[in-house]
Order: sequence, then C-alpha cells, then structure tokens
Amino acid sequence: MSEFHLAQVNIAKMLEPIDSPVMEGFVNNLDRINAIAENSPGYVWRLKGDENNATALRVFEDYFLIINMSVWESKEALFNFTYASQHAGVLRRKKEWFHNLSEMHICLWYVEKGSMPTPEEAQKRLQYLKDHGETPYAFSFKGKYTLEEAKNYNPEN
Repeated sequence: MSEFHLAQVNIAKMLEPIDSPVMEGFVNNLDRINAIAENSPGYVWRLKGDENNATALRVFEDYFLIINMSVWESKEALFNFTYASQHAGVLRRKKEWFHNLSEMHICLWYVEKGSMPTPEEAQKRLQYLKDHGETPYAFSFKGKYTLEEAKNYNPEN
C-alpha cells in the first residue's frame, strides 16, 4: 500500500452564472455524480462547500471559473471514475455548460496519504504545469510519472 495518493484539480469556465437556466443540466447532475465519485473504488476525498459541492467556492478572480478537486488512491481509480462511470456521460455534455479552455485546466500530483490539498496548492500546481509542461511535480493523465520520480523531483530546478 502506497504512502501517497493522487490529487487532481480541474477548472471550468461556465457559460452563464451557476443559477441560470443554461447551467441547470449541470447543477441537476452534481449530487448524483458526486455520490458516484464518493462510492467509487479508490475515492478518498473531494473539495466541497456548504452546498456539498465546490461550485460556490470562489478560488479565482473570474466569477465564472469553478474548481473541482479530489484525492484518489491511484491514477487508475481516478481514470476509471472519470471515463468508465456515469460521470463520462455528463463529461460528454460539458460544451452545453462550459467554455472550451485552450490552456491546461486539469492537473494531477501526488500527495502524502492523509493530507488534503488546498485550492491554493492546486492553483500553484496548475500554473506550474502551464508554465513548464508535464513534470513529476504536475502532470495530466498522459503523464507517466512514478511516485519515485515525483519524490525526487525538485520544481525549483
């Protein structure tokens, strides 16, 4: 059993305010999809506010940017939830609710087991990925970095 888990952040830019009719289909699926995540093998934690989701949390200056963060036991567990559960059907509809972001908006990194990343840490990792490309410090699903590589990587170099 690993002493580390995998954290993920993804951001999305809403087409309209969260309480608008345009966003209704997204909002109506939040509780169901979050329940699927929480009951998925390998799920550890997710960021949430008073509404049991993270949509009301203001992490960015842009009101239309929303954040999703979670921690998983492994990249495989996160991948299976993202692409092999009912989440995939909602994901296919994202253009109904969100702008297509041209820059990197998903980031993965390793965290010590038992620690929960902060939105500030997530912003830092995502910015690092945008600035430096994939490294063991910050990567996407395509990144094949091992935990050992991440432990030995110094983002200051």
